[in-house]
Amino acid sequence: MDTQTTLAGRREWTGLAVLALPTLLLSLDMSVLHLAVPYLAADLHPSGSELLWIIDIYGFLIAGFLVTMGTLGDRIGRRKLLMIGGAAFGLASIGAAFATSPEMLIAARAGLGVAGATLMPSTLALISNMFSDPRQRGTAIAVWMSCFMGGMVIGPVVGGVLLELAHWGTVFLMAVPVMVLLLVTAPKLLPEYRDEQAGRLDLVSVALWLGAVLPIVFALKELANDGPEPRNLAALAAGVAIGVLFVRRQRVLEHPMLDLTLFHDRKFSAALSIVLVGALTMGGVFLLVNQYLQLVEGLSAVQAGFALLPQAGAVVAGSLIAPKLARRFRPEFVLGSGMLVAAGGILLFTQVGVDNGLPLVVLGMAVAAFGMGPQGVLCTEMVISSVPPRKAGAASAMSETTAEFGIAMGIAVFGSIGTAVYRSGTDFPAGTPAEAGESLAGAVALGQESLLTGAREAFTSGVHLVAAISAVIVVAFAVVGMTALRRRPQPDRELVSA
Repeated sequence: MDTQTTLAGRREWTGLAVLALPTLLLSLDMSVLHLAVPYLAADLHPSGSELLWIIDIYGFLIAGFLVTMGTLGDRIGRRKLLMIGGAAFGLASIGAAFATSPEMLIAARAGLGVAGATLMPSTLALISNMFSDPRQRGTAIAVWMSCFMGGMVIGPVVGGVLLELAHWGTVFLMAVPVMVLLLVTAPKLLPEYRDEQAGRLDLVSVALWLGAVLPIVFALKELANDGPEPRNLAALAAGVAIGVLFVRRQRVLEHPMLDLTLFHDRKFSAALSIVLVGALTMGGVFLLVNQYLQLVEGLSAVQAGFALLPQAGAVVAGSLIAPKLARRFRPEFVLGSGMLVAAGGILLFTQVGVDNGLPLVVLGMAVAAFGMGPQGVLCTEMVISSVPPRKAGAASAMSETTAEFGIAMGIAVFGSIGTAVYRSGTDFPAGTPAEAGESLAGAVALGQESLLTGAREAFTSGVHLVAAISAVIVVAFAVVGMTALRRRPQPDRELVSA
């Protein structure tokens, strides 16, 4: 592993700003479309299945192609892949903005997903190349993480404002000037880096990886909506079976697409596990909190977005403060302490009621986000610093894929728990339409005030249980993080100073 460190200068910090903008846009694109759905549905008239594909295909393809693109960047050059992905993302954004049919929009969203998968690992891997000094790298990753997490929270606000002022296609056109800026400045500000020892990309491995990831992500998403239907269980089983074949192939290849020996490093494996748990708990909690704000408190999507703006500020603050704390205290202590703070914020959700929950929700999300900020930054840095620089692309992709899986699992698991509590807690009169007993959204859609009090109380009980379970999991992994990472080597690529 290369131990030489050089302090980054003005060029590298300016390059970080260039890398941060597409990262912000990618996370915005994940959350902003939901607000545009009513507008594009009125314009394009998609069928129910077409509308689901418009919403879901972006996330599916990002999750499926992250590892492939991270590994490809290590082989052909990370800056080259970033520029190819930036150009493709800009073109796909224009295609989405001016789509005249559901099929065109689905195709454009698919292009955005594949292009997005090239951008995410490339930006993080380039940061690891540009900032070899541990302190500077920690700060750079904190800025990168702040943009990514903040973009997901402010997406509904930005999207709501744009939709009030202009055509729904403008939510996609935001990406075009940013990608043009990336293409113009990247050759001057960003270094090129590739793994000269890597062989050719194994296309069979690519196919096996997609065959494993896409069915699993699909199954997790559908389990949250439909429960353990045969179709969903079959997709999950198929994904796991193909995943086993993928692992077996990687073990025999001279140049595997994914180097499984990375998982032999205790720090790498522990950091990925904590990333998974953090994404799982926050993904599930965020799902129910958003529903609570809109279905119990009666806020619009834009109002709910504004209510969660303190969360965006808190996650940025938590992310930016993490490197400074990690230089003064041991990183695993900062990581674990932050997760304990996050657990305290999540526990506040167990106290929300039907009539007075808004202040607690806003406070709880801000506290939880602040506590999870160090987790995102420090675990990402641990993953990157525990591998040789030539494997940074693959490691970055694994970190982001783990987070994608965690969010999908959180939505599936905690969404199912919340739904089960809701169904068991409602007792509607005979003759009440079935949809009222399936979900709070179904009860609200009926518009019968006599049903809503009981329905909202049942849903809130589900929020209480999910929050309690999530807090316990976060506390458990805070302890795991502080113990599993305690006895580790201290190479100079660590976040703490030498």
